[in-house]
Amino acid sequence: MASSSSSDDFSVVVLASDLGIDARPFLLKQPAGSPSEVAEGDGGGGGGDDDWHDCSQDLSHDDDFSDLEFLQFFGLQGSDKAGNRIFRIVGKHFPALVVSGERLRKYVFHKICSDLPEGPFCIVYMHSTVQKEDNSPGISILRWIYEDLPTEIKERLQVVYFVHPGIRSRLVFATLGRLFLSGGLYWKIKYVSRLQYLWDDIKKGEIEIPDFVQEHDDILEHRPLTDYGIEPDPLYLTELPHSAYSFGRYEDRWSPREYASRYS
Repeated sequence: MASSSSSDDFSVVVLASDLGIDARPFLLKQPAGSPSEVAEGDGGGGGGDDDWHDCSQDLSHDDDFSDLEFLQFFGLQGSDKAGNRIFRIVGKHFPALVVSGERLRKYVFHKICSDLPEGPFCIVYMHSTVQKEDNSPGISILRWIYEDLPTEIKERLQVVYFVHPGIRSRLVFATLGRLFLSGGLYWKIKYVSRLQYLWDDIKKGEIEIPDFVQEHDDILEHRPLTDYGIEPDPLYLTELPHSAYSFGRYEDRWSPREYASRYS
C-alpha cells in the first residue's frame, strides 16, 4: 500500500514488510533529469551502473586498506589466452590470523570496484606452501564473500585457476565443495598441479610468479609424491652417516624385562 500527500515538499510511502519489496528506490528518489534517470531511460549500460553501485554501497571512504595493499596478495595482472583479465591471489601472503572475514570481504569488493575493468575476468590462486592455520580464511568465509558479490560480477568470472592444490585441498573440495560452494563457482575451478600447465592458458609474462612458487614447483617436479601428501625422507636422513645408536630407541639399553626384574 502506498500513499502520498498532495504537497510537493512532503511525501509518505508505506510498504508492507512481508512483501519483499526493496524500499531503496523510494527512499533514494532522484530529481527529474538526474544522471541515473537518464542512464535508465536511454537503455545504454544503466544495469552496469547499478551493479557497480551495489558492489560498493557498503564501503566507506574512511576504509584504509594500505596494509593489505602492501602485502600484494590480491591484485589485477594481465590477461589469459581467452582474453579474461587476471586477478592474482597469492595465498601465502594473506595473514588470516589478523584479518577478519568482514575486512577481507570489504577489501575484495574495493579491489573489484576500483581495479576491474568491464568484461570477463578470471582468478589465478596460488596455493603454494599455504598453511591452513596461518593463511586460509576458511571455505565458509570464501563462500560468503562470493555469494555476496553482485550477480553481474559472478557471471563475468569465467574460471579459477587453482595452482598447486595438493591432496588435502583436492579432498576438501571433492567432499565439501558442492556443499559449501555454489554450483556456479564449483564448476569454474580448474586445478593446475604444475606451472607448465598454467602456460597452456596464460602466456608467460602476463602474470608474476613469486620465487617461492617457482621453487615449490621445482620440488614437486623432482619429488612428485609430495602432491599426494607423501614426502619420502623429507629431512634427507638417509644421507646421514650410520650411527651405532639411534636416538629415541631405548629397548636395547633399558628393556621392559630388566625394568620388571629390578622392581619386582
